[in-house]
Amino acid sequence: MLIVTHGGKFHADDAWAVAVIYVLYPEAELVRTRDPVIIESGDVVIDVGGIWDPALGRFDHHQKGFSGARQTGVPYASAGLVWREYGARCVAALAAKHTGQQLSDETAQHIAYAIDADIVQYLDLSDVGAAKNAPGGYGLSAVISGYNLSWLDEERLGYGERADAYRLSQFRRAMDFLVDVMANAVKYRVGALLALEQVRKAEVLEGGRLLYLKNSALPWSSVVRKEMPKVLFVISHNIGEQRYMLHTVPATADTFEARADLPASWAGLRDADLALVTGVPDAGFCHNGRFIAAAKSYDGIHAMALQALKEAGQD
Repeated sequence: MLIVTHGGKFHADDAWAVAVIYVLYPEAELVRTRDPVIIESGDVVIDVGGIWDPALGRFDHHQKGFSGARQTGVPYASAGLVWREYGARCVAALAAKHTGQQLSDETAQHIAYAIDADIVQYLDLSDVGAAKNAPGGYGLSAVISGYNLSWLDEERLGYGERADAYRLSQFRRAMDFLVDVMANAVKYRVGALLALEQVRKAEVLEGGRLLYLKNSALPWSSVVRKEMPKVLFVISHNIGEQRYMLHTVPATADTFEARADLPASWAGLRDADLALVTGVPDAGFCHNGRFIAAAKSYDGIHAMALQALKEAGQD
């Protein structure tokens, strides 16, 4: 397979799009060029060529009259066009490689939609100049842009084959980074799906206001927030560190506001200072933001949870 994209400066949308194809076809050849003869010969042509036709392997969005957009109205650039066509297959491949799970077509497509909403659409928005995906220089699009040659690089390398070779190596480095981003996004979502039933079946204490998870690595926040409206705090066992954690429950997905905070008197305290305030000998710490605390034993963290519930009830 021959993948063709444009030469010169690259952006996150074309690097993401090529990376997706490489996940599926790791032995493919890549050429970065604007030579129309080579473009015509490509099996998959990305961000160049003036055609959007998935059946022909053409994924450009620069042509006059292009109006491709998601149902939400967010316009497509090459990242979104390729993800729309290959995203579910890419998710399935990454899930099999990194989690050992064989996803159904429906589940893979569901995860692909979620990754588009969380990541890909922002690469497209940045590319078409509609929005930035983060302030300053550290949004994903800006990070990928930083892999391009600077004027200092060009002054050092010149403007010939040496510079082109270095630019291609940087493009591949950017692709590798983006594949890691994809893989991490897939692993998180597959893990969340597999954790659902365990969280739903976890022990509920204190009249439904406290949930106990036997493994703190389980992603629990979303299902507790959506399905367990009475739960104010979650106890979890950090198996690796052999301690127990007490968590607040986020009120919404996009804020730090909690259904109930840990007691103000605990904020920022550790060890003996926290033990003195709580009366729990093995108390470990409470974050200054009052959203997490720890103790060495289950009995200790449960005692702290009861105090937090009492104070929350008084509030």
